[in-house]
Amino acid sequence: CSATGFTTRSDIGPARDANDVSDDRHAPPATKRKKKDEEEEEDEDLNDSNYDEFSGYSGSLFSKDPYDKDDEEADAIYDSIEKRMDEKRKEYRDRRLREDLERYRQERPKIQQQFSDLKRSLATVTTEEWSTIPEVGDSRNRKQRNPRAEKFTPLPDSVLSRNLGGETAASLDASSGLASMVPGVATPGMLTPTGDLDLRKIGQARNTLMNVKLSQVSDSVTGQTVVDPKGYLTDLQSMIPTYGGDINDIKKARLLLKSVRETNPNHPPAWIASARLEEVTGKVQMARNLIMRGCEMNPQSEDLWLEAARLQPPDTAKAVIAQAARHIPTSVRIWIKAADLETETKAKRRVFRKALEHIPNSVRLWKAAVELENPDDARILLSRAVECCNTSVELWLALARLETYENARKVLNKARENIPTDRQIWTTAAKLEEANGNIHMVEKIVDRSLTSLTANGVEINRDHWFQEAIEAEKSGAVNCCQAIVKAVIGIGVEEEDRKQTWIDDADFCAKENAFECARAVYAHALQMFPSKKSIWLRAAYFEKNHGTRESLEALLQRAVAHCPKSEILWLMGAKSKWMAGDVPAARGILSLAFQANPNSEDIWLAAVKLESENSEYERARRLLAKARGSAPTPRVMMKSARLEWALERFDEALRLLAEAVEVFPEFPKLWMMKGQIEEQQRRTDDAAATYTLALKKCPTSIPLWILSANLEERKGVLTKARSILERGRLRNPKIAVLWMEAIRVELRAGLKEIASTMMARALQECPNAGELWAEAIFMETKPQRKTKSVDALKKCEHDPHVLLAVSKLFWSEHKFSKCRDWFNRTVKIDPDLGDAWAYFYKFELLHGTEQQQQEVLERCIAAEPTHGESWCSVSKCIRNWQFKTPDVLRAVVQQLTIPI
Repeated sequence: CSATGFTTRSDIGPARDANDVSDDRHAPPATKRKKKDEEEEEDEDLNDSNYDEFSGYSGSLFSKDPYDKDDEEADAIYDSIEKRMDEKRKEYRDRRLREDLERYRQERPKIQQQFSDLKRSLATVTTEEWSTIPEVGDSRNRKQRNPRAEKFTPLPDSVLSRNLGGETAASLDASSGLASMVPGVATPGMLTPTGDLDLRKIGQARNTLMNVKLSQVSDSVTGQTVVDPKGYLTDLQSMIPTYGGDINDIKKARLLLKSVRETNPNHPPAWIASARLEEVTGKVQMARNLIMRGCEMNPQSEDLWLEAARLQPPDTAKAVIAQAARHIPTSVRIWIKAADLETETKAKRRVFRKALEHIPNSVRLWKAAVELENPDDARILLSRAVECCNTSVELWLALARLETYENARKVLNKARENIPTDRQIWTTAAKLEEANGNIHMVEKIVDRSLTSLTANGVEINRDHWFQEAIEAEKSGAVNCCQAIVKAVIGIGVEEEDRKQTWIDDADFCAKENAFECARAVYAHALQMFPSKKSIWLRAAYFEKNHGTRESLEALLQRAVAHCPKSEILWLMGAKSKWMAGDVPAARGILSLAFQANPNSEDIWLAAVKLESENSEYERARRLLAKARGSAPTPRVMMKSARLEWALERFDEALRLLAEAVEVFPEFPKLWMMKGQIEEQQRRTDDAAATYTLALKKCPTSIPLWILSANLEERKGVLTKARSILERGRLRNPKIAVLWMEAIRVELRAGLKEIASTMMARALQECPNAGELWAEAIFMETKPQRKTKSVDALKKCEHDPHVLLAVSKLFWSEHKFSKCRDWFNRTVKIDPDLGDAWAYFYKFELLHGTEQQQQEVLERCIAAEPTHGESWCSVSKCIRNWQFKTPDVLRAVVQQLTIPI
């Protein structure tokens, strides 16, 4: 091992020459040097002896003057000049400095350098030689090197007894210090019969003294200690400063506030701030003293008195607030505070009555006083209150509520005389009449209110009046709210904007749950625009969501009378009757609809659906035959064939479809039905030919490509299935469903690697396709699914398929609470996705309560979903053609597997 290059203490000690160049390793800290320089600069010497005629003072005369932009610019110029000059001389100066340093080191080498050759030779020293080197000895003498602790030997009791009771004395001297220190020692009882001192009795005396002291803090009756441990701890806690800031900040704030108080002692905020500062720092008593001094200086400041009452304990606070009331008897806040400090209701009443003697026109005091009284006393008090404060609407209305009907009318009439510009008095009068059965008076009062308010210069604000109407409805005054809406609905609305404005008004009322107001708006709008189908439809949907079946049917009867050509109104009426079980009435409505709209496709099909749902198949057939004769549309042809197919009359269905595809070759559903019927009859070649011909006629129909590929896959010809899907993707680029079907073909064939490659290509072509991302999540292994789901949510945050996949992922991880939340989010975003409802219902069947299961079922029935892969596979299966929503839901749930 090498021993060169290390530094010992002797290398850097006093052996260094006084004028030697300093070593940077041992330089003083830069901060200290800076502080020294700053102190030297600050203590500049402007004495005459420091002045030179040529260079002036050695320091700067203007170092303390303001430093402005001109000085800055001049300094910048000088600095640039000096920098440039310095750069010219820098190379020469550096070279010169190096030479001087080398020469100096040669002349006066460091001790470290002088011993460097000897240190290098240490490399040749062996281990034995190194171990024989003697240790450096300690030159101090032996006593300093090995100090010995002092030894103390305890004296035995015999020594004390011999010295106290021996030859010199047989007892303690009464004048000695020991006798005075030990109580009772001077008595003979402390000595033994031989005259010796009994030390055991000294110990007993000490214990007796301790007991005396302890008994001083004990209760002589019960023996319980009178020291309250909780109070003692509370006192200790109060001694801890609660302020956690810098103590210097507190001192500065105290000085500043003291200066403000002394400068302007009549400034209340200064006293309040000072008291709060002391309160924050835990010095509550000082805060109380300060605030009371402030009150003495400013007896007319209610803020100071209120602050003083807050800082004082309850008993003292009452005295302070009483003093405040004597100084400022017209301050409402002080009287309110005085009442708050009282605990008994009787005392509070006394305070308020005293206050009202001084301030009879304070509404706040009257209201506070009335709240403490029973109804009879409150009525008497309010009668006096409205005399003193005859412009307070609240007091008048409160009095009216407490009076009988006749007296309330008189009170409201007086209120109108005193306050002719307030609408609340008028609306209260209308509500009063309605409550007492005078319905005919309600509309008159509302009309008179508008006339009176306009005459008194009050602007009629529609929004405010609509708010009054909503409040009236919430209080149960339905006729009042309708009268208000009818009176103000046309105010301030341009003629061309009436329809849209009124629709917005109805929506606003419905949002506020003011359904009667919304009905009143719709009623007025329909009265003004009886032939507008859109308003009738909105009103009908409103009644469907918020009204009864009877109100809906009554509205629809009026609607079809005014808009007989509107098919949807007829259909809504018929459906309402049918859902209520009144099939003959539904037939009657549809027959009237036929008369008003001959050859209407929707009405024909609605009539067919009505008959087929009620098992009147012959009637349905006859209706469809008539429809084909009068209105041969593709939908009519399709419904005709579907009815025959559902009744398993395949030949008739195929005949109808063959005729239909000749007339309507570009309607893909006809081709699909024809191919599916042929597949059901196991005529796969005919079905394949049908699909091939159909794809030539309807190349943009995605379901046709999928049906054709699935047929080839079932036949076992995977190559042809792949080819069909490839052609479909070329013909219809960026269609996620075709990509997904191709991926599933590979998965079903067990070729997972090919499927993964295709998925990557599909996501490149359709990066925002939620169906693909949902499939991709469950194609991953379990540890990677979470990462894939995060990527999916980034790309398709609001896609229902992705949300459904995430819900299933939480289900597979047994995170049931999160799973339920995500299912709710999915069905809220897209309530038409049947698969989401099915998975949600299956989840609740396994992990939810009966109430949760019923809730999901009811929400699904209300949503009436129609889309979703699993949902459509059940709902569109011809065997399930009569299934309602609950039946489809239960059938889909049985098919679904629990995600793993």
